[in-house]
Amino acid sequence: MARYRPEPPHTHDRAPRTAILLVNLGTPAAPTAAALRPYLKQFLSDPRVIELPRLLWWPILNGIILNTRPRKSAEKYASVWMEEGSPLKVHTERQARLLAGYLGHAGISGLEVDWAMRYGAPSIAEVLDRLRAQGCTRILIVPMYPQYAASTTGSVMDDVAHCLLEWRNLPEIRYVRSFHDDPGYIGALAASVRAHWMREGRQGERLLLSFHGLPRSTRDQGDPYYYECHETARLLAAELGLPEERVLITFQSRFGRAEWLQPYTQPTLEALAAGGLRSVDVMCPGFVADCLETLEEIAMECRDAFLEKGGEHFGYIPCLNEDHAWIEALSAIVRTQLGHWLALPATAEAELAPNARRAHAPDAAD
Repeated sequence: MARYRPEPPHTHDRAPRTAILLVNLGTPAAPTAAALRPYLKQFLSDPRVIELPRLLWWPILNGIILNTRPRKSAEKYASVWMEEGSPLKVHTERQARLLAGYLGHAGISGLEVDWAMRYGAPSIAEVLDRLRAQGCTRILIVPMYPQYAASTTGSVMDDVAHCLLEWRNLPEIRYVRSFHDDPGYIGALAASVRAHWMREGRQGERLLLSFHGLPRSTRDQGDPYYYECHETARLLAAELGLPEERVLITFQSRFGRAEWLQPYTQPTLEALAAGGLRSVDVMCPGFVADCLETLEEIAMECRDAFLEKGGEHFGYIPCLNEDHAWIEALSAIVRTQLGHWLALPATAEAELAPNARRAHAPDAAD
């Protein structure tokens, strides 16, 4: 028999509320090996992330990886850590706060906007509980991954469903599945590239778009991620008016010995420099917030690799972060997904609650 958690007290005159929950990948609590170990264990224990039989993977994870990788990863995190915390946490929190402000400025009130991490804190379960306590009965989940992958967006959906197994009174749930081809998102990327060119006073000989990598087997088994990355790149190139040969698509963050989506980012940059290319601009459209993979792997490691092979100018284009055009685009995406929910809070406050008070005056049963 299911074991449900206690529900908040029911009140007849409490208008239903709508919430938006932004969810990003996750981050350790501190740039230390002690903090990295539980974070990596949670992340690498997700069967959506590591699609190997547990009997095979468990000894590798617990016997080797968790005894060696935390220290190395902690050093990398320390190189990008901000005063307020990890970059991913800082930017995601700011995005949620700005989104609430943009929606309010557009005249949309009564919404709760919060954020969570799939791995680490605050967890999806923790924030869903908080939204339930606030009376939210309609929740829009926004995985902050433009391109859908089973290991990212799919995993968020899994975790939400798992959390709700313990709820008796289930909320209405909607998801933003992906926004890889959203005009506002593409426009924000293009504006970011143009702003970079203006700051630098030059354009790189190539614009390299580096997306997070996945094992090639995921594409072969039907994951649309690879194709959505290419669609984003095609639309961005068209928005910028760049010919096909000026734009390159690569994949980063390879892990393990299996073949991953190709071409790989760092080897491509090294080959370009060795072949005589002197300047390149690099952007990571699959990340809407700067994080370890963009700030350390791309802006530091890949930059050094390109310059060591003879390149002269490596331009890193930051992620969208708190960019005005991006928050505007995100606001439009969530408004589209919210649909008729947007009209319900005001209606409930103005009409439903007074009627409920009249129809359900306190009595012995209340």
